[in-house]
Parts: sequence; C-alpha cells; structure tokens
Amino acid sequence: CKSVPEDALYNGGIMKDYWTNENQVIRSETNSYNFVLNNLSGWVRILDADSAVIKASLKTANGTVKCVGNVIARPGCWSFLKGGFVLDFPSSYALLYLQRSDGEKLNISISSVSLQPFTYQQWKKNQQDTIDKGRKCTAIIHISDVQGERVPGASIIVEQVSRDFPFGSAITKTILGNPAYQTWFKERFNAAVFEDELKWYSTEPQQGEVNYTIPDQMLEFVRKNQIITRGHNIFWEDPRYIPSWVRNLTGSDLKSAVNSRIQSLMNKYKNEFIHWDVDNEMLHYDFYEQRLGTNTSLEFFQTAQQLDPLAKLFMNDYNVVETCYDMNSTVDAYISKLRDLKQGGIIMDGIGLEGHFTVPNPPLIRAVLDKLATLKLPIWLTEVDISKNLDKETQAKYLEMVLREGFSHPGVNGIMLWTGLHSNGCYQMCLTDNNFHNLPAGDIVDNLLKEWQTGVVHGETDEHGSFSFSVFLGEYKINVKFGNRTVNSTFSLYRGDDTRHINIQL
Repeated sequence: CKSVPEDALYNGGIMKDYWTNENQVIRSETNSYNFVLNNLSGWVRILDADSAVIKASLKTANGTVKCVGNVIARPGCWSFLKGGFVLDFPSSYALLYLQRSDGEKLNISISSVSLQPFTYQQWKKNQQDTIDKGRKCTAIIHISDVQGERVPGASIIVEQVSRDFPFGSAITKTILGNPAYQTWFKERFNAAVFEDELKWYSTEPQQGEVNYTIPDQMLEFVRKNQIITRGHNIFWEDPRYIPSWVRNLTGSDLKSAVNSRIQSLMNKYKNEFIHWDVDNEMLHYDFYEQRLGTNTSLEFFQTAQQLDPLAKLFMNDYNVVETCYDMNSTVDAYISKLRDLKQGGIIMDGIGLEGHFTVPNPPLIRAVLDKLATLKLPIWLTEVDISKNLDKETQAKYLEMVLREGFSHPGVNGIMLWTGLHSNGCYQMCLTDNNFHNLPAGDIVDNLLKEWQTGVVHGETDEHGSFSFSVFLGEYKINVKFGNRTVNSTFSLYRGDDTRHINIQL
C-alpha cells in the first residue's frame, strides 16, 4: 500500500487515451474481441473508513460475467490491483467494472489504470523468451592441450544428466512393491510429495497408535533414486481431514496431542524433507486457532523451525492462483498472512500455491505470480491438477496452459503435480491408466519434459579451441575427442550463471 500510485503499466495500454473514473466500455475496431489475452492493472484507494476487498469483473455482450482480479483496498494509501482475462469467444463489447466483494456501496479512487491486450502468439513468445532467459544458460567449452595450446577441431558431445528445475508429482503407497509404477515415476520426475501418508490421519488414526512404516518405505524409494521430497503436511486446518479423535479433544488434551504430533513427526524425519507444509490451508480454516488461541499457527511454525532448521517452511493454500472468486484466499490475503507470521518472528521460506484448476486463466495466473514474486520468496506450485469434471482431452489442454505459465515465470522454483495413482484412480486427474499407458495429460507432461530438457549436443571447437551453446540448467556430462585422445568430464549449470566458461584439457 503506497502513498502515491505508480505509473500505469504499458503506459495504460488501450486505456491510455480515454480512461476516466466512470465505467468503461471497451470496444475493438473490428467490433469483436476473440482469443485475446489481456493484462489488467490499476491502483485503488478506498475512501471509506474500513478496508475492503475490491473485485474487478468483466461482462461481455452475451451476458457472461467473470472475475478478472481483486485487491484489498485500504483508506489513506493506494493498493495495486493486477489481474487479467481471456476473451475466448467473439464479443462486440466488454464492460469492465469494480465492486466490493461484500456487496456494500463502493467509494474508491482509481489511478494508473492499464489494459494491455496480447495475441496468443505474443503471449507464447513472451513465455519462451522468459524460459530462455531464466531456465537456460550459455556455456562455452574451451579445449586446450597440456601446454595450454588451443585445440581447434576437437569433437564434443554434451548430454544432460539431470535437470535443475524440480518437476515432480505426488506419490501414494501403491508405489511400494510396484516396479512398473516406480520405473515410470523415476524416468520422469526429480521431485516427489507423499499424497496422504504423512498426514496425521494416516500416521496416527487412533490416539497413541503412531505408525510410520509406510512413509519410511516411501522414503527408501525416493532416497534410492535421488528424488527430492516435500513434507506434506504437519497440520491441516480443515476439520474434515483432522483425525476424529483429535476433533473430540479440547483444552490441555488437544494441546498435548498437537505437541506430541509435531515433536514425533519432526524428530523422526529431521533433514529428510526439503520443505514442510506446516499448517495447511490456514487461509480457509482455523480449527486449531479457534480451540487453542490465535497464536497457535505461529507456534506451529516456531516449533517446526526449531526442530528441523534446514528444511524450508511453507504456507500452502488453494484458490490463490486458480481463481479470483474466493475472497478468503486473495493474493493480498496470502501476503497479509505472511506478514502476520513475520511480525511473530517467523521468516517464511517459501510460497505454496496448490493449483487445483477447473478453467485456468493464464493472465490472472501471471498477475498473481507477479505480485507474489515481489516478496522475493521461492514460489512452488504444489498440487497441480485439472478438475475431473472435464473430459481428458480438455484436462490435458488446460494442464499445458498451467505448466507453461508456471515454468516460464521467473518466480516459480518448482512444480508438483497432484497425480498420485491409487488403485481406483487419482484425486482429480491421472497421467496414466493403471497399466501406465499415457492418458492425454500424461502425453502433455512427457512432451513438456522433453521440450524443457537439452537433447544430446554435438559440436566441434572453432579456431580458438572453443564451442558455445545454450542449454537448460542442470548437470551435464561431456565427451571430447581429438585424434587418438579422449576426455570425459562433467559440469553443472545453475541459476545465476550468465555465461559459464568450462576449461577441459586434453
């Protein structure tokens, strides 16, 4: 919230020449908007005494209304609204309007409004440019002999061994003793999360009967295959997923149970997981805080930080990036919760966005990620899937939209799919059938993994004894041949490397 609004993005875009504080009807020269992606932004200040969530909506000629962005506006300062929408059907006009989410009378000032349209081709080019800049690196191989003389004409073969970007999926206990599932998983993914097996209702279904046998066995699988793993979750605020015996506890008995849970879990698995989702979905539910006090979630984070200091602690919630209809989990509400925890002494290590989509809105996804990225914390899409209410071809199409938007955003540090395979299918979306034959969504994942990994690179050193190329970040092996001499070596490329120089001696 700033004392003075910043300048309009894109110099105002198509709003530049005729923006007023009245409702604006946006018309195109051809009298039809179709398949155009639009970035919306502006600064809002509420003139009432209290803050309020302001929702931006779009109404088209056929009467369709969709939420395209929201912001928590406050009196006395300017708040930044950033959103967007796709007009995927012809419309002679589109009416953009703002309203309070609670339906009360609206009394606000608006400044620096911008609406910038992009064609699909422009949007895709921007994604690719961002990938080339943030997910790839230029490497220069310098080949010399033992005297330091350059060696032109040397044959070079470079092959990627592993990816730097964590891309993974949930797994379930059905992977145990299932070689086909294990092979399919480890051939694709370098990251995992246990879908249910670490949750309280799985490890202690009856009070005092703690059993970690299944997660222990799942950890053996990921360790064996050098797959990094997220810890999900320590507590879950949604009462539907809290063990029934815990829901029946009160006062000191409940306090004792939660202390036992976090001590047991984190002492057992200290240093095993790269992240912990400490208090799941705390924007939507507050079971523990209602019963144990308003500082309970803060205490959960403090204890987790003390017991496993090397693990990164995450908030994790839904409908932050999926939609702007959910007023409990606006991007501003997420940021506000992070600040509340910071005031309590917890410096959050990462931002977890679940990503359970029905119909993705790429401009809104990008707007939310842009706003969260200003916090300079790693963002992970932690539970990505597409609603099972859609057919499999549509699931695949929408999944590709989400994955491309996530991978191309510089603030996103990892993507996890919520596609753990059970005997009766998956939570919302499967990548394969039970025989591990790809479904349409599985084809999308395989194609993107291939697109986002460097193939085998063949080359030859120039007259300076050098060979340059651009490749995805990760670990590589290299083979160099010149005459009867051969050298094998390895090198790594990571974020922050502008141009990496690699010297190899024959």
